Amino acid sequence: MRMIMSSSFMEIKAWQFAHQFVIDVYTITRKFPDTERFGLCSQFQRAAVSIAANIAEGYKKLSKADKLRFFNISQGSLEECRYYILLSRDLGYIDNTSFDSLNTEIEKVSRFINAYCKGIIDNSSIAD
Repeated sequence: MRMIMSSSFMEIKAWQFAHQFVIDVYTITRKFPDTERFGLCSQFQRAAVSIAANIAEGYKKLSKADKLRFFNISQGSLEECRYYILLSRDLGYIDNTSFDSLNTEIEKVSRFINAYCKGIIDNSSIAD
């Protein structure tokens, strides 16, 4: 089975959902206390950006191993964000509605990254 290649990382659903997650993290963290500007806000934003950025970077890698390494880094940043969502709620920076919304989004991103990785592993047309 041959995988049809997209012409840009922006066509990858995992990236599209990750990008929306980044935008939502930036929107939500704007409401955090000023004392968190260089703390939790910065960490949360950087980890969220890392999810989408590593999908984009991995997209152009030629070998399966290189592609999967970047998607694995993306997954690590995603798990970091899971913690920041929980911490933000527990500190009272976000309400339960925002908590549930961010968790739903990040779960969707995770599922699509996992599916994309499975596609890479299963596709014999990508060089090893």
